[in-house]
Amino acid sequence: MAWDEWEQLKSEAAQRGSTAMRLNQLPAEAGSGGSGPQGDLAVNQQDLAAVGDSAFKLFETLGRHGRDAWSVSQTAAKDLTTQGFALGGGLDHVQERWEKQVQSLLDACAHISNHMDFTQNAHAGDEYHIYSTVSSISALDEGFTERTQR
Repeated sequence: MAWDEWEQLKSEAAQRGSTAMRLNQLPAEAGSGGSGPQGDLAVNQQDLAAVGDSAFKLFETLGRHGRDAWSVSQTAAKDLTTQGFALGGGLDHVQERWEKQVQSLLDACAHISNHMDFTQNAHAGDEYHIYSTVSSISALDEGFTERTQR
């Protein structure tokens, strides 16, 4: 591209009036997370407490009963293998996978329950900070109001 051609393109762009960068795109769809109106998601402490409580109850129940069949399954797998049945190895494999899945679910429940407790405590701290800041501003406003009334 020659210098004269570049200058001509610049002058044509200036005549069009817009020198800003323009991105070609489709209009944002409703609810797509674009620059349109935001959703109305709201969560209160009661909701968070219910989620945390459910996760804790599942953790407790699964921890108590999730391994009930472990010893019976292991005994059956050992007996089947001893008797020469290939099913014994399959049952042992299924039991090992079950154990990993139970542990994974227990970890997830504990994580959710602990996170809900943390979130509740963090928000309580935020509320206290906001309240004390606003209270300080109110006290300052009262002082300024008294001073202007003198």
